Parts: sequence; structure tokens; C-alpha cells
Amino acid sequence: MKSSKGSGLVDRVYREILKSIIDGEFAEGDKLPTELALTERFTASRPTIREALTRLRADGITNTRQGSGSYVQRRPDPDLPRFTPLETLSDVQRCFEFRIVTESGAAALAATKAGEAEIADLIQRFQQLNTVIAQQSLGSSEDFDFHLAVARATRNQFFISAIGSMQEQIMASMTLMRSLSLTKSVERQKVVQAEHEVVLEAIRRRDPQAASQGMRQHLENARDRMFGK
Repeated sequence: MKSSKGSGLVDRVYREILKSIIDGEFAEGDKLPTELALTERFTASRPTIREALTRLRADGITNTRQGSGSYVQRRPDPDLPRFTPLETLSDVQRCFEFRIVTESGAAALAATKAGEAEIADLIQRFQQLNTVIAQQSLGSSEDFDFHLAVARATRNQFFISAIGSMQEQIMASMTLMRSLSLTKSVERQKVVQAEHEVVLEAIRRRDPQAASQGMRQHLENARDRMFGK
């Protein structure tokens, strides 16, 4: 098990390299400095540097080219540091991975299992999100309620429990995502809501494939809007 001190050093290096990428010091496609140069820059051991680089690679921020080094693959939204500590972004990425797999399956099942009451609930949750956009409010709770309503529409307690038990983590990523959207434009918020509508309409049509694809696309787009494509 890693010591908390060792973990803290990795967090620091990860955060500072990521900040350099977000700030534009290293653009997409740029090669990062060598491990040796990074050890000197951050006054850290090579194992610490390697672990930080491994995390960046796992998060899709960098990639490694055989015999060449690490390169920037994507640049996260420059406004991210305003809303969250950069060392927490790995957890946000893992949460998205879980949600993409789980919620796309839930949407497909909802399209085959939802009754009139569940459809009515989804419509109500969707309309509440329209109100959020009109009022230019954050809407994290309303967003979570829509996704939980999809889980409820499966009529399967395991999907409901899985999403419900992760409310804190899911809402943290939703708050981050929606905070970023508020710094952009109303049009971006409408794009997100249009993605919700695709899921809702697919479930109403009893089209599991379209519902699954719509949910997967929505969550992948949300991740890409935050972390860059």
C-alpha cells in the first residue's frame, strides 16, 4: 500500500503537469519533457514522475509513443480549475466510465420495461430541466433526478440502487459539468438538454437500441466537453 506521503507527491506532480497542459504550456500533440527533466522540474523521484504520467495516460490526457515519450492527447476545459481540485479528475473519469456502461444498459431496459407512470415521471424530470435552463440555474439535482428516473423506469432494483448509491459522486461530476456549461452559453446547455430528449423519446418509443446509444452518446459527450476530445 502506498504511503499517504507518496500519494501526496504523485497528486502534486499530476496536478502540476495537468495544469501546465490546461494553461497551454503544452498543446495537444506536444511532447512532454523527459522523465529526467520532470524530476528536476518538480523535485520528485522518477517513480513518482512515472506514476503521475501513468495516471495522466489512464485519464486519456496523454499517450505514450514507443521509444519516443509522452505526448498530450487532449486538453481539458481551461475553466476546470475554477470548480474542482485537479487531482480529483481521475475519480471523475472513473465515475464517467462506470456511468457509461451502467446507464446505457439502464436506458435500454427502461425502453422495454417502463410503464405509463415511469414515462410520466421522466417527462416531468425533463421539463424541470427545461425550467433550469430558462432560469439559468445550476440544476445538478434536477439532472440527477432525470438519470435516476431512467433507472427507476427499468423496474429493476439493482439499477436503482447502483445509481442511488452513487448520488454523491454522480452529483459532484454533474455540478462540475453544469458549472462549466454556465460559463459558456445557453446554446451549450440546450445541446445537453437535446441529448436528454433523445434518451427520453427513445424510451417513449420503446426503442432499446436507440435509448442505449442515446445515453451512451450523452455521457461520452459530457466527458468530452469536460476533458476535451
